Amino acid sequence: MPGTARKGHAGGAYNRSILSDTWRRTVPAKPSFDAQRALNLAHETFEIEARALLGLKGRQGESFGVAVQVMLQCSGRVVVMGMGKSGHVGRKIAATLASTGTPAMFVHPAEASHGDLGMVTEGDVVLAISNSGEVDEIAAILPALKRLGVKLVAMTGRGESTLAQHADVVLNSAVDEEACPLNLAPTASTTAQMALGDALAVALLDARGFREEDFARSHPGGALGRKLLTHVRDLMRTADALPTVTAETGFTDMMREMGTKGLGAAAVIDAKGYVLGIFTDGDLRRCIEQGSDLRGLKAGEVMHKRPRSVRPDALAVDAADLMEEARITLVLVVDENNKLVGALNSNDLMRAKVI
Repeated sequence: MPGTARKGHAGGAYNRSILSDTWRRTVPAKPSFDAQRALNLAHETFEIEARALLGLKGRQGESFGVAVQVMLQCSGRVVVMGMGKSGHVGRKIAATLASTGTPAMFVHPAEASHGDLGMVTEGDVVLAISNSGEVDEIAAILPALKRLGVKLVAMTGRGESTLAQHADVVLNSAVDEEACPLNLAPTASTTAQMALGDALAVALLDARGFREEDFARSHPGGALGRKLLTHVRDLMRTADALPTVTAETGFTDMMREMGTKGLGAAAVIDAKGYVLGIFTDGDLRRCIEQGSDLRGLKAGEVMHKRPRSVRPDALAVDAADLMEEARITLVLVVDENNKLVGALNSNDLMRAKVI
């Protein structure tokens, strides 16, 4: 029996050797990397996709305006659909539409056949994306979309396709060639779809009168949102955090108040809280440079009588612009009667990422 085992083992090794030799003869050797060829292909890709976009311009006509009007007038949402690479593009188009004032969402065509079609309501517009226009998953739900009575906008490269024939509006996204050397992988065609989706979003936001403020409301976490939605009242120091003195406060006590509150300044106010002036670290430096005897002075004698101020409902970015223009690091916040309600410095603005 031991001899049989060894014979079998030797036979196994022999068979593996045969298989290995066969694999070497049938599998082509891995090509060596050519950096220049890779760069040339990159340049060619850019050129092909640039031509695709320029060609896209000439393919748009009256139907583009009709598609924009249909989306503009719909009482529901723009429901974007697409399979494969067109689906990835569709998700981006839906996101762009939603962030620029056109309610939109993406629904996967395959999932739509298994219940997600319930997300589509009578007042919606469906934007179906398919370069060939013959995707089975989309074709399968076309009758159901018709029964719902929704408007169907097709973005396709084939005007005679099944999708185009069932659509209310057809947007031509055809390209002459793909950037793929095999002319197979969706490359130029998906670039064209993306650009056409951006064109729809831009036309729609313009028609809606969409403004920077509207964009900020849908991007509260972004830089623009912080700049256009953050007000002075959201950031200002108030109550006990405010360094305040009266005109009769001695210089030493005023410096102690400034040091305790850590804002590099003290607001000089009267008994009712109305602003009389301000004294800052810069004012202190100038007094020292002039050789003044500060110990016997009072706040009212050294204060700057026309301090820069803003209202609490002002945008924080406007306060930042005021500081930059005046070359100061702090502004007082006052109400309509010039009564002190807060203070804002550049560190507050930086922490809030307004600047």
